[in-house]
Amino acid sequence: MLSTAGPHAIPVSTATRSGDATVHLALAHKRDSLARLRDHPRCALTILAAGIAVTAYASASVVDEDDRVAYVRLDVESVEDHDQPTFELTGGVGWHWTDDGAEAGDADVRARLRDL
Repeated sequence: MLSTAGPHAIPVSTATRSGDATVHLALAHKRDSLARLRDHPRCALTILAAGIAVTAYASASVVDEDDRVAYVRLDVESVEDHDQPTFELTGGVGWHWTDDGAEAGDADVRARLRDL
């Protein structure tokens, strides 16, 4: 979940760890979150999955763009671990593409993210 100024939060599916303190992700040009990040780069990326509950606080910058998406780099400044001894996350959000074209486009975006 990417939280930007507003506050405004959206689910993101392309977040990819790219270093010890960096994450890359892609946002469609039509996303309000992209416009918000351009104006106010401070953001938070919350990750909830099996055994993981963290929020990475970061500063965002657009590092590349194509006709569909902007490629965004998050420079992580701190990470808050939400782990508690009183509960356990047993899974993340399950989802899948329902459109073949969107699925193919996602594969292209993920390949580009690996190259950043």
